Amino acid sequence: MKRKASISSNVFNIVNYTIMIILALSCIYPLWYTFCLSVSDKAATGAGLVTIWPIGWNLRSYTEILKDMAFFNSFWISVQRVVLGSAFTLVVSIMLGYALSRDRASFRARNLLMWLLVFCMLFNGGTIPWYTTMRNYGMVDSIWGLVLCGSLPVFNVILMMNFFRNLPKEIEEAAVIDGAGPWRTLVSIVVPCSKPVIATIALFVSVGYWNEFFQGLVLSTTEKYYPLQTYIKQLVVNIPQGVSLSREELIRLTQLSNRGLNASKVFITMIPMLVIYPFLQRYFIAGIMLGSVKE
Repeated sequence: MKRKASISSNVFNIVNYTIMIILALSCIYPLWYTFCLSVSDKAATGAGLVTIWPIGWNLRSYTEILKDMAFFNSFWISVQRVVLGSAFTLVVSIMLGYALSRDRASFRARNLLMWLLVFCMLFNGGTIPWYTTMRNYGMVDSIWGLVLCGSLPVFNVILMMNFFRNLPKEIEEAAVIDGAGPWRTLVSIVVPCSKPVIATIALFVSVGYWNEFFQGLVLSTTEKYYPLQTYIKQLVVNIPQGVSLSREELIRLTQLSNRGLNASKVFITMIPMLVIYPFLQRYFIAGIMLGSVKE
């Protein structure tokens, strides 16, 4: 009987590992394929010959992007946008989520505010009123326009609110007995116990700010104020007409392809998020509330 159970367990492990490996490869392959396209020859990428290995290895696409100082300027704008936007969004979401997690006796306007947020999440005024409002507030060609235009995702507030509601009431009651007020309870008790949801929302928000390009396209009048995603979206291989180019410049332009250049754009923009994700992953695995309340 034990032998049959052992065989059954081994079969289950083999099938489970096989499925997990296939799923892992299905996630890794698009990244690898994008990298292979970005370092392959123009003829190979245009003919669709690149599959699992680069053909005609070269770094011309990366050289074309990285040699331009406008790229580093846009990169710096995106870094500022992610840092400022993520910090502002987290602070506002934590404060608003904590207020909405209170009962009606503690916060009388809770239901009214909640319905107002849900209404704003479902309906909006459209692009033209949004742009007019941002322009009237002086948010065009400004880093604060890129930060504040989407700094309150209602869905994240709802996630934060639901997490706060599930925290043990005994912790907050003990803090109140010790003389802590609402702000002290929020900062010293609720926030430290909410690291998993804060890390999750921080990842969502930072990825959203990093990958967003439309707002930068609308709120920026020149490339000087473009965030990275907006800047690289404008990059194409273009041979100017009526301009005399040297032999070396012509060779460089003819060796580039839009497909390889686009692949290099995608791969470069993925790197920061791929670096940040492992540091936040540990908060997704286990909650830190285990054992926090003793009977």
